[in-house]
Amino acid sequence: MNQNQNHTPHRERVLVLGFGPVAARLIEHLQPLVAEGSVQLTVTGAEPDAAYNRVLVADVGVGRTSADAIRLSDPDALRAAGIDVRLGAEARSIDRARRVVRYADGTGIPYDRLILATGSQPVVPTLRGLNHDPLVPVLPPGVTALRDLADAGQLAAAVRRGASVVVLGGGILGVEAAVALVEEGTHATLVHHGPHPLGRTIDDGGGHVLAAALRSAGVGLASDARAVGIELDAGSFSGLRLNDGTVVRGDALILSCGVRPRIALAEGAGLETASGILVDHTLRVRHDPHIWAIGDCAEVDCGVPACRACSGPTVPPGLIGPGWRQADNLGARFVAELTATVSGNEDPGPLAVLEQAAVVMLKARGIDAVTAGDASASPWSTDGNTQVALWADPGHGRYVKMVTRFGVLTGLVCVGMPRTAAELVLLFERGSELPADRSSLLRLDGAEEEGALRRADPAATLCRCAGVARGTVSSALEGGCTTVDEVSADTRAGTGCGSCHSDIRALIEQHFAPAAPAA
Repeated sequence: MNQNQNHTPHRERVLVLGFGPVAARLIEHLQPLVAEGSVQLTVTGAEPDAAYNRVLVADVGVGRTSADAIRLSDPDALRAAGIDVRLGAEARSIDRARRVVRYADGTGIPYDRLILATGSQPVVPTLRGLNHDPLVPVLPPGVTALRDLADAGQLAAAVRRGASVVVLGGGILGVEAAVALVEEGTHATLVHHGPHPLGRTIDDGGGHVLAAALRSAGVGLASDARAVGIELDAGSFSGLRLNDGTVVRGDALILSCGVRPRIALAEGAGLETASGILVDHTLRVRHDPHIWAIGDCAEVDCGVPACRACSGPTVPPGLIGPGWRQADNLGARFVAELTATVSGNEDPGPLAVLEQAAVVMLKARGIDAVTAGDASASPWSTDGNTQVALWADPGHGRYVKMVTRFGVLTGLVCVGMPRTAAELVLLFERGSELPADRSSLLRLDGAEEEGALRRADPAATLCRCAGVARGTVSSALEGGCTTVDEVSADTRAGTGCGSCHSDIRALIEQHFAPAAPAA
């Protein structure tokens, strides 16, 4: 008998557990392997919806956008392409010995490669009146963590009936939710620890300027506040009680107290965890060559004491941009490995996943705040290698702090100065030295702002989440794109946090502006 008769090449069984934005990005890389028949790909998600942009859930809740507009994947199209997509599939355990994931409905899915993309879950604070089960919190009517589309639906119903909303938590998402609510005509009060919002990411000077800008925008602030319980009226939320006895009244409560990685499945399978699932610089979990983790659930810490990349904090940043970069790295790794296997070539070697320092941007209309690196140094520091330049105009909501070491920008805070912030972020990411005259950077937000935009470097990053350069967007416009949605579909710019939408619109307006008449 012919040796090749009835011979079927092995199809690598790849199972993606979790169907959020990071998983959707990884699937894009693996789809060509499915088409060529080298991979049997299955993706499962516990939610009834396929991947959507969680960062914009608040915008859906306040009516600024729709659920359809933030979707990132079409499950029907994926199924038509040969991918097994299972929604509403709750994974219960991972049988590492048999390489099978078992689900709540009794089914089991075998794998050769398992990618954990389980994401994160909201932190529910210990408050009187709330269920304290961290895994399955039961929230009373009127209380939501605003994490998924079901939460967005609850908030939308409250907004429609004219509810007054209390937001607990002064982090990025809490501030953005409060501003969005006020902009859409809803009364909102932001309750937070410390003297100003963004206490963990911004210095006192910038924080006070930001707080003043929020008040001017109509956001109520309850600062230096510690919540201890909620009050209910006929079973529904009616107020947030503080430790001094004060009650912040409202008809709805948004819990924006941070997130924690979903690691229960990994722990149950005996995988090593800390804050997240511990992975090396190729995103493979420790001590199991068949499992990887990406996104909010993955903590990159190779365990080598001398590794400089792991010497600082390794807690997952909880940002969409780093997760997408991990998906790109892992997708490229898998494609290279499987292509090498099929062709008989040697293993292409590991692809390092070294995340750059986080840049945190507040995405709120009319209120700009950006922080990056370590900006904690005092302007009066006696360290001769560290210099701090600080400029403040509180009356006009502007503040800039630049920290350099040996002349290189290592930290920044920028409030109310969007063009200066864009230039500083570019210099920070490139590890560039600042000009000797630091004040020259402040002029970007002066009368020449429009000219600065026109002269912007095409290689400069416009969309940080997707890593899209300004020149790439310009090329898309040259190719016929005319709207933000069309640019996003063509380049991925604007599909993340949405903070670059205004810059995309500005480029569109610039591109299609009528030519000046000849003199």
